[in-house]
Amino acid sequence: MSKAVVFLFDVDNTLLDNDRVSSDLKQYLTNQVGQDRQRRYWALFEELRTELGYADYLGALQRYRTEHPREPKLLAVSEFLIEYHFANRLFPNSLDVVEHVSQWGQPVILSDGDVVFQPRKIRRSGLFDAVKGHVLIYVHKEHELEDVRQRYPAGHYVLVDDKLRILTAVKQAWGSGVTTVFVRQGHYALDPNIVAAYPAADISIERIGDLTQHGFEDLTAASGKVSNATR
Repeated sequence: MSKAVVFLFDVDNTLLDNDRVSSDLKQYLTNQVGQDRQRRYWALFEELRTELGYADYLGALQRYRTEHPREPKLLAVSEFLIEYHFANRLFPNSLDVVEHVSQWGQPVILSDGDVVFQPRKIRRSGLFDAVKGHVLIYVHKEHELEDVRQRYPAGHYVLVDDKLRILTAVKQAWGSGVTTVFVRQGHYALDPNIVAAYPAADISIERIGDLTQHGFEDLTAASGKVSNATR
């Protein structure tokens, strides 16, 4: 059934501090396999991200294994990723934000990622339960908007993301039917060159928790105009 409003939330650096996750992994890799091999892992990670269009931590680990098939500490790194306490890396008030918007419509996770690690991250962080299992994970979510609409039909959408590239693509596709909310968290959102390359979102906030200060009218009426103001 169609909902009046559906709230679409990105995960990495929107609800969850993925930069901290990467930093923790970098430190762990350094401790386990040394500085040089840690750097090699991240080089493979970036190569794979360029190929796939999303972060694939386990895929990069598989490539690393191909180069170092007898690395005895490889399994420890794998376990670190799988058993990581993602709930400790939620941004402050992330779950409060999901609860806040639930009074007006359906909150849905809309994420890019692989088919193993990203679902694991969403479940272990508590976000799966927070949205009651309403989770969509694509390779390139901005290319799957028709599927999103079919699965979650609504009169209006609110998209919350840390990437202006994604917000711009969805705005161009859905126009005034979506309110775009830019969360200025994480390295993408704080890179001035990336930010300057795209138009402003309908709403810009400094922290995800700031969304609890916005009412229903704020989040729906803003879709018809563009504002640079941080509320």
